[in-house]
Amino acid sequence: MRLSNHAIIAGSAGGTEAATVELLRADILGSAEEMVGRIREQVPEYAPDAGAHPSEALRRGVDLALRRYVEMLDQHVGRGARAGPARAGDWREVYRALGATELRAGRSLEALHAAVRICARVASRRLRAFAARHGLPPAAVAWLAEAIFDNIDEIARVSAEGYARAQEDSAGERDRRRRRLAELLVADPPPAPRALAAAAAGAHWRLPRRLAVVALAAAGPPARPPLLAPEILSACDDAEPYLIVPDPEGRAQVRALVNGLARHRAAVGLPVAPEHAARSLRWARLALELAGRGHLPCRRLLWCGDHLATLAVFQDEALLAALGERRLAPLAGLREDKRRLLAETLLAWLRCNQNANEVAAHLHVHPQTVRHRLRRLTDLFGEQLRDPGLRFELELALRAECSGGVRRAGKAEQR
Repeated sequence: MRLSNHAIIAGSAGGTEAATVELLRADILGSAEEMVGRIREQVPEYAPDAGAHPSEALRRGVDLALRRYVEMLDQHVGRGARAGPARAGDWREVYRALGATELRAGRSLEALHAAVRICARVASRRLRAFAARHGLPPAAVAWLAEAIFDNIDEIARVSAEGYARAQEDSAGERDRRRRRLAELLVADPPPAPRALAAAAAGAHWRLPRRLAVVALAAAGPPARPPLLAPEILSACDDAEPYLIVPDPEGRAQVRALVNGLARHRAAVGLPVAPEHAARSLRWARLALELAGRGHLPCRRLLWCGDHLATLAVFQDEALLAALGERRLAPLAGLREDKRRLLAETLLAWLRCNQNANEVAAHLHVHPQTVRHRLRRLTDLFGEQLRDPGLRFELELALRAECSGGVRRAGKAEQR
């Protein structure tokens, strides 16, 4: 505010503005006790029984506000400001620090601003009493009242800046701790239970009984980081992004979560204990990979629990290829189209409990066609079809064969 210059203060006290300021100085600096008392009476967060006692910081803030007010008055009447707490450093930084202190103490910005308004009311009332006591007309002290509210407004603004800056720093630190916790949860080998508990406590995240990891596959340009519920841990900026969902209660919860992620496909790992989160992530990423290669349905959302057999079969593809090469060797010399028809028929026969009629319905062919193929398969595989253990291995190899999962030896020669 630009204060207008008044030449002489009228009234019984007479004298100049400088004389008025000198008279007022002691009254101003003596009002701190009353202001602190009013604040503690009227703002619950500063009450004596509010837990942590804010009295010292509160008194410092009030004293500084009053000294800054006196300093403003000295500057207005052309007298250099006296050395003191308000001049010892940048008062703005002091009030920014006060705003930050209030946040860390768990008090709201509204409480701080309520305290500032109480100071303004007390100062305004005492100024009116001062004017009456010295016989000063209202016009003589109007500029003093204006200076009160200018001072209070500036203090409120600067302390709010400090409060907001501390909020940003706190949120940034919390996000860093939550990201570190997510990384620790999916680490392989898993962290020690004590380290995991400490990281969860530092991130203000309750370790759940079980959790599921959701692996994400971007289906377009990187999206803006999603707004997630506080219990969800996110590593969406990772090269291979994922989410950690505690205590997944049902599919609707996870489906709603994934639907909020634009341009992403996702696979949900099996629920596991927190120390086994790396397993859930590994299974989810395998599901995405298999879907991309056509071995699982290419859906927006895959559930590992729906595809356990396929995931188990593809855990070790080198071993799976070796199994296929050994068990499906009787098909190796056939033309590609003939091999495919016989492989599909044999897999259906194993799945349909060796019932030719069910196989025919499943493949949409005549039962006689199925029986013809089965005679050919009996000639090729012989004893393997009668041994339960070998039939199980055959089914695994055929599942991979029919989904394109086995690289067959001698394929080039067949062409």
